[in-house]
Amino acid sequence: MGALTTEHLLNIEDLNVEDIHTVLDTALSFKEVNERTIKKLPTLRGRTVINLFLEPSTRTRTSFEIAAKRLSADAINMSPAASATVKGESLVDTAKTLDAMDCDLLVIRHRYAGAPYIMSQNMRAHIINGGDGKHQHPTQALLDLFTIRERFGGFEGLKVGIVGDIAHSRVFGSLAPALKLLGASVTAIAPATLLPARPDLLGAGYIHDLDEVLGHLDVVYLLRIQKERIDQAPFPSLREYARLYGINRDRLGRMKKDAILMHPGPVNRGVELTFEAVDTAANLLLYQVNAGVAVRMALMYLLLGGDRDGTLA
Repeated sequence: MGALTTEHLLNIEDLNVEDIHTVLDTALSFKEVNERTIKKLPTLRGRTVINLFLEPSTRTRTSFEIAAKRLSADAINMSPAASATVKGESLVDTAKTLDAMDCDLLVIRHRYAGAPYIMSQNMRAHIINGGDGKHQHPTQALLDLFTIRERFGGFEGLKVGIVGDIAHSRVFGSLAPALKLLGASVTAIAPATLLPARPDLLGAGYIHDLDEVLGHLDVVYLLRIQKERIDQAPFPSLREYARLYGINRDRLGRMKKDAILMHPGPVNRGVELTFEAVDTAANLLLYQVNAGVAVRMALMYLLLGGDRDGTLA
């Protein structure tokens, strides 16, 4: 199996259906590697990966670092405090500076939408979007797709409800169009103040009442309430939100028997999920985290020219 049809992963739309399945199939191989006692492979020895995270992150940043190191790449982590952006350096100048150091792949997380595109225009390295503003988070979508495919075997005909802070969610921005492309139907479920003006443009229908559709969903995907992005937007109290849209014991009991519960993390316990619901869903929520390492290994491997027999172009 060859590499991807794109040099960068800036948006989920950079990948076609075959690309997505290539990433998921390759990630499955790396998942098996990650279950070994010795998890290190020599595949990307001599390559340099820079993680430029200008927003806080635990899961994404750490899994990218682990992914690079398990492939034997040299991983360099840069935080806001370690970046000259705190001194006023522009993103373009940062990109040109890093480009002069001849790195091979850059992962960037930034609070402004479009930052990964700027890096791709000013660097020769491959660029992966680790989350940009309210725009997209394509690697989160891919690890979610991996988790769903592992459970259901495919996507055609699945009913997925994405619940919560749709308007501010880059997770929704990547996952909804990817699911539609793969044959699933997606419904955005949220109060009107947390919906974008046109969720249909991302391939989703919408409804305000979770209880009306809960029993028909194969996947119930809860989004974190993003207090840092809501600003002054009208918003119900957290207590009211939890009552109307949170998953509790009663709603767990009304889900389909084979339905799965997902969340990108971190969970606001008592808001999106009660403590009991978190513990009930813990295995799958942690499976998503585990899948993230394998998926990000697969992306690095494929973007840097790898194929399935372990050679590099």
